[in-house]
Amino acid sequence: MSVTLEQAIDSRQHQNLLSWLTSRQVFWVFVAAVLACVALSLVTDTFATERNIFNVTRNFAFVGIIALGMTAVIASGGIDLSVGSTVVMSAMVTGVVMAAGMPFWVAALAAIGASLAIGAVNGLLIAYAGMPAFVVTLGMLSVARSLAMVLSDNKMIWEFGPDHDLLLWLGGGATFGIPHPLIAMVVLALATGFAFRWTRWGQHLFAVGGNEEAATLTGVPVKRIKLSVYMFSAFTAGVTGILMVGWLGGVTTNLGQAMELTVIAAAVIGGANLAGGIGSAFGAVVGALLIEVIRNSLILLGISTFWQGTFVGCFIVIAVTFDRIRNFRSSE
Repeated sequence: MSVTLEQAIDSRQHQNLLSWLTSRQVFWVFVAAVLACVALSLVTDTFATERNIFNVTRNFAFVGIIALGMTAVIASGGIDLSVGSTVVMSAMVTGVVMAAGMPFWVAALAAIGASLAIGAVNGLLIAYAGMPAFVVTLGMLSVARSLAMVLSDNKMIWEFGPDHDLLLWLGGGATFGIPHPLIAMVVLALATGFAFRWTRWGQHLFAVGGNEEAATLTGVPVKRIKLSVYMFSAFTAGVTGILMVGWLGGVTTNLGQAMELTVIAAAVIGGANLAGGIGSAFGAVVGALLIEVIRNSLILLGISTFWQGTFVGCFIVIAVTFDRIRNFRSSE
């Protein structure tokens, strides 16, 4: 009799787990990404090659890193349209400082410092001045890119002083066949996932996004949380800028242009709710992966990359639609 009872409990637990998984948007996005990879491996001879897999994992890592910060912003009830410009600002600071003969670590610190300054300005204006996030970050999108142009005199930089090879190795190299940007993304994703789940900062972040008034009444430092969230978003963009200039071997002021749209798409497709209160690090990574697989598939199948925006836009609409349906059912 005890065996039968244990089997019944075990079966119930498996059913609950399956039900929980199928109710999560990120699960279906992950399934879609896996199925797309399988289909491309079957219909093309180039997708599953070592070189192409290397390129896919490296390219989606850039979007995935920034999507971690964007997910935090969206989960707090905000939006950050300046991440693409923060990327170019970080990359340009890295290039200018290293071209002046400074070592890589000095340039990296300067780039992260510049990125954090951008995030701090965004956060202060949004949290303490009460300005709309859309307006502030849209303005910063223009300001940061303009400052990058002033800093470089709108010229391309491709010589990076004594640590030139080190920079290229960090951004474009690999360890044990794993691209360095992918390693950086995994480390940041694990740290972000831990922060979301197990730290007071993560709990407060989702509380602010879920109901800001209730969070304020319960003693959550709403303004400080908002400030930290925008600085975190800028930090992830800054890290990406350093890695991208190492991968490309040069930096121009058009770097990261329109990247904010792809990053927002990755976060939303991965389950972040634009109304706030919902999001996950794993979802950000999976959303970025699906977008890169779509982009790569268009190239391999000989379809114009101009269609990429159409596919990504459709995925965003579908993801938000399913989210609204789920919220409507749960409210009944």
